[in-house]
Amino acid sequence: MSMAVEMSSKQPTKDFFSSPALSLSLAGIFRNASSGSTNPEEDFLGRRVADDEDRTVEMSSENSGPTRSRSEDNLEGEEDQEEEDGAGNKGNKRKRKKYHRHTTDQIRHMEALFKETPHPDEKQRQQLSKQLGLAPRQVKFWFQNRRTQIKAIQERHENSLLKAELEKLREENKAMRESFSKANSSSCPNCGGGGGGGGSPDDLHLENTKLKAELDKLRAALGRTPYPLQASCSDDQHRRVGSLELYTGVFALEKSRIVEIANRATLEVQKMATSGEPLWLRSLETGREILNYDEYLKEFPQAQASSFHGRKTIEASRDVGIVFMDAHKLAQSFMDVEQWKEMFACLISKAVTVDVIRQGEGPSRIDGAIQLMFGEMQLLTPVVPTREVYFVRSCRQLSPEKWVIVDVSVSVEEDNNSTEKEGSLLRCRKRPSGCIIEDTSNGHSKVTWVEHLDLSASTVQPLFRSFVNTGLAFGARHWVATLQLHCERLVFFMATNVPTKDSLGVTTLAGRKSVLKMAQRMTQSFYRAIAASSYHQWNKITTKTGQDMRVSSRKNLHDPGEPTGVIVCASSSLWLPVSPTLLFDFFRDETRRHEWDALSNGAHVQSIVSLSKGQDRGNSVSIQTVKSREKSTWVLQDNCTNSYESVVVYAPVDINTTQLVIAGHDPSNIQILPCGFSIIPDGVESRQLVISSAQEDRNTQGGSLLTLALQTLVNQSPAAKLNMESVESVTNLVSVTLHNIKRSLQIEDC
Repeated sequence: MSMAVEMSSKQPTKDFFSSPALSLSLAGIFRNASSGSTNPEEDFLGRRVADDEDRTVEMSSENSGPTRSRSEDNLEGEEDQEEEDGAGNKGNKRKRKKYHRHTTDQIRHMEALFKETPHPDEKQRQQLSKQLGLAPRQVKFWFQNRRTQIKAIQERHENSLLKAELEKLREENKAMRESFSKANSSSCPNCGGGGGGGGSPDDLHLENTKLKAELDKLRAALGRTPYPLQASCSDDQHRRVGSLELYTGVFALEKSRIVEIANRATLEVQKMATSGEPLWLRSLETGREILNYDEYLKEFPQAQASSFHGRKTIEASRDVGIVFMDAHKLAQSFMDVEQWKEMFACLISKAVTVDVIRQGEGPSRIDGAIQLMFGEMQLLTPVVPTREVYFVRSCRQLSPEKWVIVDVSVSVEEDNNSTEKEGSLLRCRKRPSGCIIEDTSNGHSKVTWVEHLDLSASTVQPLFRSFVNTGLAFGARHWVATLQLHCERLVFFMATNVPTKDSLGVTTLAGRKSVLKMAQRMTQSFYRAIAASSYHQWNKITTKTGQDMRVSSRKNLHDPGEPTGVIVCASSSLWLPVSPTLLFDFFRDETRRHEWDALSNGAHVQSIVSLSKGQDRGNSVSIQTVKSREKSTWVLQDNCTNSYESVVVYAPVDINTTQLVIAGHDPSNIQILPCGFSIIPDGVESRQLVISSAQEDRNTQGGSLLTLALQTLVNQSPAAKLNMESVESVTNLVSVTLHNIKRSLQIEDC
């Protein structure tokens, strides 16, 4: 019988830690993001990097012995001078080395070259020395020092991983002993056997031997045995690093092997993107394409050999769309992790380039480039778990007008078919996935996206189960729709000939850009606040009315874009028998704001600024004035919609500072604490509608999954403790808002 998988058709930080070669600084960055830390170097190493750099050993090619030097200093290269010992020991001679501290500009230039070429050749060193006014020997020693520092950090981190593995082995050994002890204590008097679970000492010994073998394999992969941790690194720092369980499997593969896997994946993505039947079949019920899995295994037999043990779910999808960006620029954005994260801000909560496997060619240095990357994928609700994945990304130019971006997970497990360790953060692995980008005309590109994932079995809340299990949540349609919306926003942001009707209330282009920037920052902050990312720890509570909610809290100390103090976020998700289009229109209509916004109940609401940021009139930014008897408040609102999902984000803003933004001032440090709604289809196309914006929508749209998140500053002191009264005030506001929505839309309790 044919198997099928359904899819959709439709700070100041130092430059030292910005190097992609620093693959092992990842844990410190991730685990300290939620605490607002802006110095990943100190968080990761637990002390100033400069102190560590001062202890770097400089290895001279002319002298096999090590010579101590500062990392930012280098020897002047002067001849050693002899001094007579004042005590009369004339035979004893001292060698004096003269040190020179590099300037900030010299360090910056050398760091820039180091990011591209950690091992510069003689010609590059000569050219750089002339440019910076340094001796070639100084440049050579500086690069040696920098490589030594990176290697030391990597070794310390790998050592922490081994220590964590040893501790895990001890705990499992202890658990097995306790299990055996309990089994003996509850043995059956008739047969003498254990009445409970457990096993014989031989079974436990065998299992423990397997665990030791796994640890030995890890040691062999790293190429050495553990050594004592340095006393200068605190236990807390190593615990933070170890808790991430940095993906080390790829480091056991030769780079040539990784390149080979990436090349093979590129061919597979090209085939998957261009093939029709029988590889892809179209569903008569949903109109979405289905991957014929039997045909897939015939076409790619190596996929069977690299299947993942213990996994129960496969998601495959394909979609095509036209975007407002040329192919080359779009390919560059995929290879720049910050731009990639910004393009898919609603889908990606974390992303980092762990290592550069191979540098690219051409003017932009991306053709043929291969990078090891990490990403955490999210849905805009705290009730759906995030998906964390390490993968290799490659970029290749197929023709002057066509590029291909390919992602594929690689690890030791792929070669030896060993099972993945339980509890690993690698809950998701990418089979060859990616997109083909082809220039069309007038700066547009055609994007054909293939998403192919292996997932471990996981429990999804019933409300979102259909949406996630059908592959809609993280399928190709979601990625393409998000990319289209982002590129369209960029076009409208850079436009200079904006019609008056698309820029009401703002008289200058500078003012328009400032307001759009402020709205984008607000929306991205909302994305971070609402999802289930490990940035936050969500607690499930039940209100007095029996409604389930998720609550998280955080302390803001350093982010000037948010108010300082203790912030509480409360969120609730529910199904509504209303089409997503109607629900989105309801929230963006300022004349109906008083129907759902508890804080503007009875007030007069009027838009004083309205800026279009897309072809769909629903994509807009507005500033609304909410006038009550007591005061007047300004509310910034960002409305985003595409063929997949809709988002409405809003926040009260200070009137005086917002007036400066409208005049064109920088909005970066304006404090904003956003609230909002995420609206997605429920994944059930055949569900009968109760309310629809048009009669013909009844058979084409299902209901909506609505997620509401409200944030409140409960105390201006970051040191204050959170109390239940503060939590209840936020959850009550969520309950009132949801009740108002149901009442306005004439919906009975769902």
